[in-house]
Amino acid sequence: MIVDNIIDIIRSIVDVLLVWFMFYFILKNIRNNVKMSLLFKGVLVVILLKLFSSLVGLKTVGLILDYIIMYGPLAIIIIFQPEIRGVLEQLGRSQLLGRHKILTVDEREKLVYEVINAVDYLRKSKIGALIVIERDVSLLEYINRAKPLYADLSSELLISIFFPNNPLHDGAAIIQGNRISCAGAVFPTSNSISLNKRLGTRHRAALGIAEESDAIGIVVSEETGRVSIAVKGELFYNLSLDDARMMLIEELRPKQEVEIETEEEDDYEEIN
Repeated sequence: MIVDNIIDIIRSIVDVLLVWFMFYFILKNIRNNVKMSLLFKGVLVVILLKLFSSLVGLKTVGLILDYIIMYGPLAIIIIFQPEIRGVLEQLGRSQLLGRHKILTVDEREKLVYEVINAVDYLRKSKIGALIVIERDVSLLEYINRAKPLYADLSSELLISIFFPNNPLHDGAAIIQGNRISCAGAVFPTSNSISLNKRLGTRHRAALGIAEESDAIGIVVSEETGRVSIAVKGELFYNLSLDDARMMLIEELRPKQEVEIETEEEDDYEEIN
């Protein structure tokens, strides 16, 4: 009897842990997808409105929300089919333990140095470019369809990839860790209505991959030489070289370092 009770307890604990892990993993990947995050917030608002209408006794509102809840899932599947498929693909290609390679401080500094050096040359020469840095969400799907390189990162190699008349200059170069994995990668373009219509395919592709994953997209405009960075579903347009450098340094910092620094700042505020 005691053994059976212990087994039941262990089974219940494992059951709860698996459900918790499943929800955590799904929510983590939804957070990295801007469109699905907005959809999730919309569903949450509808549920809260339903609870509020039930408590207050708003019958008409409650009836409308009942129909929305009844037929909403089917409408969501039909309307947001591409986004749902994207999240499922992310679940399949996400890394359970984070990025492929955790960079040291020196390696992160070298990465930023080489990328910024290349961007500086490209912007002065008005050579269009799209450089994407992979983070926690794997970009293997796009790497497999591009031209493999797997070369050590250098500004000279990045410049040569995007040099005019190079067959690969129209696509994107993807950086994994401290290596250039491929060139000529093609990403889905963003349909964001907030994006300036004058911006071209490179900017839309950078924002598109930033909406679907946690990657960082660095864009150099071929027409103006302006530098832009797409990250976390936003496009930061016409950045100075120093601003671009600081943004890359901040975004490439491991989460552990950010958490430790936040705790140190809180301790400092308490002391003062």
